[in-house]
Order: sequence, then structure tokens, then C-alpha cells
Amino acid sequence: MIGRLNHVAIAVPDLEAAAAQYRETLGAAVGAPQDEPDHGVTVVFIELPNTKIELLYPLGENSPIKGFLEKNPAGGIHHICYEVDDILAARDKLKEQGSRVLGTGEPKIGAHGKPVLFLHPKDFNGCLVELEQV
Repeated sequence: MIGRLNHVAIAVPDLEAAAAQYRETLGAAVGAPQDEPDHGVTVVFIELPNTKIELLYPLGENSPIKGFLEKNPAGGIHHICYEVDDILAARDKLKEQGSRVLGTGEPKIGAHGKPVLFLHPKDFNGCLVELEQV
């Protein structure tokens, strides 16, 4: 069902400093910050040869990343994202097997302009999983 690893998302307390670290210290290609109001985050993508790193920073008082950073002030891995060919078929199969889809269960448009869903971390070994249709 799942395809490539699309990205690993890391919540960061200082988006500018984190982006600079990847750009200057590690020599990575770092994209520009982009606000994603529907998800309550500002994101920066780090392009790697085999995948991406997504830096997450809170956007607004109700951002889910704000709560994550309150519990993890230094930041940390927030979720992993896998690609799927058909997000609705993947959702339906996962729900049939007992996995919980967060939110309404309907895909939202993610930072790449493609439909995404999140799966409950308690169903995946404590890891929040994002599915992105490609």
C-alpha cells in the first residue's frame, strides 16, 4: 500500500536557525518558509537526494505544533510521511483493519498541494503517520 518515504517532519523551536543549520552546517538545499494555515504550521523543506526533511514551526495560537513544542522544547521528530497512489483506498483499507484516521477522515490538501491524511500514533508504534497521495 505505501510507497516511497516522502519526508520526515521535525518540529523546531526556531525555524530560521534550523533552516540555517541544514543550509550552512550540512550543506543541504533549503526551501523558503511557507505558511500552511489549514494545518497551523509554517514549513521549510530540505531537499535530499532520496527524500525530504520538513521543518515545522507553529503558525497561530491553535497550532498542533505549539503543543508538541511545549512538551518537547528542543523540538523533535513529529511525523513520517509515506506516499500512496490512492489515498481514499488506503484510508478505507486501514480503517477496515482498525487503524484510526485523525480529524474528519477526509483528506486535506498538504504542503505539496496534494491530498494528505494522518493516522493515529497509537496504531503505529507511537509514530504519527502522514499519507500523501502522489
